Amino acid sequence: MAAMSVLAVDIGGTKLAVGLVDPDGALHHDTRVDTPPGGDAETLFAALAGAVGAVLDSADGLPAPVGVGIGSASPMRWPVGEISPLNIPGWRDFPVRQRLADLVRGRLRQDVPVRIHNDAVCTAIGEHWRGGGRGHDNLIGMVVSTGVGGGLIMAGRTVDGATGNAGHIGHIVVEPDSDIRCGCGGYGCLEATARGPAIVEWAVARGWSGERTGRALAAAAAEGDSLGIAAFQRCGTLVGIGVASAVNLLDVTKVVIGGGMAQAGPLLFDPLHAAYAKYARLTHSRTTEVGPAELGGNAGLIGAAALVLGGDRYWTRG
Repeated sequence: MAAMSVLAVDIGGTKLAVGLVDPDGALHHDTRVDTPPGGDAETLFAALAGAVGAVLDSADGLPAPVGVGIGSASPMRWPVGEISPLNIPGWRDFPVRQRLADLVRGRLRQDVPVRIHNDAVCTAIGEHWRGGGRGHDNLIGMVVSTGVGGGLIMAGRTVDGATGNAGHIGHIVVEPDSDIRCGCGGYGCLEATARGPAIVEWAVARGWSGERTGRALAAAAAEGDSLGIAAFQRCGTLVGIGVASAVNLLDVTKVVIGGGMAQAGPLLFDPLHAAYAKYARLTHSRTTEVGPAELGGNAGLIGAAALVLGGDRYWTRG
């Protein structure tokens, strides 16, 4: 492990991940815990603090981290880091950046930079910095999991937008006539229709009687279950429509897709590519590469660390 590292944190609707990332993008001493379902604010933070403590304890004797990078499910007040994730109802306007800064200060006996961004933005950053987006100065990074999010790298730099929410592809409308209401309050959003729990609910409404998780549905589909295959056909098609719309608008050369649903491989990507080919008809969008995140489930952690390690390419707020 390199002498210098950053404490990286990835906050999601189903898991909380923490690890140390070195300047080469290698992940060390990482741990993952379940996000406490239905937990209140302090229960949730206690789980996160426990994971942070476990990582710092396992690295005892090594040089202290030079900073903290956080990727969090959104929305949030950025860059102050007060979060209200749609999929973590126990946190509303929760000051997670400040709480983690206080926690780490108590452990390290010194202040270090603590930077936060949307978890899907961190996926985009991680893939651009050390993953499948290397060599592409214009890309979209996506997460298709408990939620659907995205981040943008344009001209080799993170695009933040006015409030840190640029690239929020999960709220492109892909079914305008849908009665499926999104957590944002709208209808027919990509997140509302294609996130893991929504695809499971779709299958249950049509007779699915297995375990109500995306992983179980993917396993059944891989074994030939027709309902599971249809559910992933739906998911991939909707994601492909959303991606085509975004690429037509933004003129990127690469789209990388991570998250739990992306781990289903061809079950997701075959219908995704078919839908993309149907709707991405402009000259520039026909040649865009669309595929899985190379860093897999670690992309968010590695991207969070790059908020500190990657210089002003990825962090613009001083």
